[in-house]
Amino acid sequence: MRAAFYTLGCKVNQYETQILQQYFSAEGFDIVEPEDDADVYVVNSCTVTASGDKKSRQALRHFKRQNPAAVTVLTGCFPQAFPDAAQQIPEADVITGSYNRASVLEAVKQRLATGERVVRITPHPQGVHRREASFEQMKATAMHERTRAFVKIQDGCDRFCSYCIIPMARGPVRSKPLEEIREELTALAKAGYREVVLVGINLPCYGSDLGLRLLDAVSLACNIPGISRVRLGSLEPELLTPEDIAAMAAMPSFCPQFHLSLQSGCDATLRRMNRHYDTAEYRRIVENLRAAFPNPSITTDIMVGFAGETEEEFAQSLDFAREIGFAKAHVFAYSIRPGTRAASMPGQLTNACKEQRSAAMIAVTDATRKEFLQRQVGLVEEVLFETSTAGGMYHGYTPNYTPVAVASLENLCGRLCNVRITGLSQDGDGCVGTVEM
Repeated sequence: MRAAFYTLGCKVNQYETQILQQYFSAEGFDIVEPEDDADVYVVNSCTVTASGDKKSRQALRHFKRQNPAAVTVLTGCFPQAFPDAAQQIPEADVITGSYNRASVLEAVKQRLATGERVVRITPHPQGVHRREASFEQMKATAMHERTRAFVKIQDGCDRFCSYCIIPMARGPVRSKPLEEIREELTALAKAGYREVVLVGINLPCYGSDLGLRLLDAVSLACNIPGISRVRLGSLEPELLTPEDIAAMAAMPSFCPQFHLSLQSGCDATLRRMNRHYDTAEYRRIVENLRAAFPNPSITTDIMVGFAGETEEEFAQSLDFAREIGFAKAHVFAYSIRPGTRAASMPGQLTNACKEQRSAAMIAVTDATRKEFLQRQVGLVEEVLFETSTAGGMYHGYTPNYTPVAVASLENLCGRLCNVRITGLSQDGDGCVGTVEM
């Protein structure tokens, strides 16, 4: 039988889809692309925004039209956070949540055997039982990418930002034990992976349930034989201490790429969002990073048009983005997420206003990205090459995640090479260079 997977959302979801593919493959399923004819289609959903829910519904409808006889599966954060709404989707033959991914395969086998709809949504522990939740045992042994592997080491979030449904979808903070991380990374290194990215729903909270800290996991990863590079996924900025920064800067294989989620460059907006830092603290953390690492990249997420955001507040956010000089930013407009406190806040802005502010913020962050890329020109950086395109062009990334393309007659895929960066790419979103012999 053939199974296809369609993934929405974050790198954690991508990792979990890879695990599901491993489960299905071990049971004899051939893994095919979503556009191919399949017997099972699995939609791994994201529910950060209402539009994410809409995309999940659309995908299920599409797969049912593509093959009416196929088993269609809705799993992930959407059914976990909104089980009643998920069960109203007629195209979903199997519905599971985000708490027990191993149940997906068993639910599909039950559907194939009985022809009946299967709903298995395990609630997250609540109240005093929240801390009893354990980390789901999932270990990646293979990824589609052959040079970089994502490794989920943390799940859940207790921050309760006013706009965010994720604590409902992902449950309490829980962490993968160090020995399990060691086993997974060792297996990936033996499979030929040179780079790993440690990811989580609220990554800096790693270890808070185990008496550990994120630095413990980073230190372990940086000492796995065969792993040349270690990166971190998205970070809540206020949890990155000066001591952590100094320790990571002393680890040769640690990559100086920091995705520090900003959301807004205005303190009043941050307070309404229930973020746990202000712009002064964010600025200090960026200064600490730039003092500790010679050429770090600082990337971020920025939300515009949050409930009650005035023209002055938005202007402050624009100015702060210019000041920090992000290497790259994901800019998005606030959208009402039912079930959150922000959904009932006064001062909801029009879509037209949000679109104007998105365009203005994108213009600022596009300019800071170009400035960052220009500063890379003339440097000699180590590049891990991942892919090739027609004409003998090879593409990879520097330690600070600058994309670099070079022309070569040799096959560079999977190799680490010193590259002199000579200019910006034609599309202006990366660099070009030459391999230093």
